[in-house]
Amino acid sequence: MKHLRSVEDVMTHAVISVDQGTAFKDIVEALRMWNVSALPVLAQDGQVVGVVSEADLLLKPKASDTAHDTTAEQLMTRPAVTVTQSATIPAAARLMARGHLKRLPVVDRDSRLVGVVSRGDLLKVFLRPDEDIGAEIRELIMYQLIPHGSAEVHVHVANGIVYLNGSLPDPAMEDVVVRAAGTVPGVVDVKTDFTVPVSA
Repeated sequence: MKHLRSVEDVMTHAVISVDQGTAFKDIVEALRMWNVSALPVLAQDGQVVGVVSEADLLLKPKASDTAHDTTAEQLMTRPAVTVTQSATIPAAARLMARGHLKRLPVVDRDSRLVGVVSRGDLLKVFLRPDEDIGAEIRELIMYQLIPHGSAEVHVHVANGIVYLNGSLPDPAMEDVVVRAAGTVPGVVDVKTDFTVPVSA
C-alpha cells in the first residue's frame, strides 16, 4: 500500500465547485445533487475565493422574492480555509479541528482548486496494513536512527499499535525512537519495553 503522507495522497481529485455568479437556487440544487454540505467558490482564474455552505444559505435575505438575485459571491464565507496538496495529513486534521470543518478545498501553489479533502479521507491512513507500518518503522529505526549493529530492536504492530522491545545503546535513544515511530502514518500508539546498558 502506498505511504499516505500528504493531503495529495488521500484527497478527492474530482470536486464540484461554483463560480461567484452562481445563483442561490443553483447552489441549493448542486448541494442536493452531490450530497455535500458546502462548495468552494472560484474566481475566473480558478482560485478559491470563498466557500458557500448550507449555513450560509440559511442566512439568505429574508424576502423570498430576492433569493433568485442572490449569488455565491454574496453568500460565501471568505476568505476560504484551504489546505495545500503538499500539506501533511496531521496538519490538515488540525486545521479541520480548529475550524470545526468537515471538508477542506485543496489548492496548488497558485491557490487554484485541485481537489477536496474530508475527515473520512484523512482517516484512510489508519487503514494501512500493520505489516506496512511495521516495515516502515523497522527501516526508519534501524537504518536512519540507530548506528548499524549497535542495537537490537523488535517491532510488532497490531491494529495500528506499535510494540517496540529489545536493547538500545543509550537510554536517551528511547524517546527519539518512540517519537519517530509515532510519526509513521497509521500509527495509533507506541508502547515500549527496552533494556538499556547499566552504567557503572
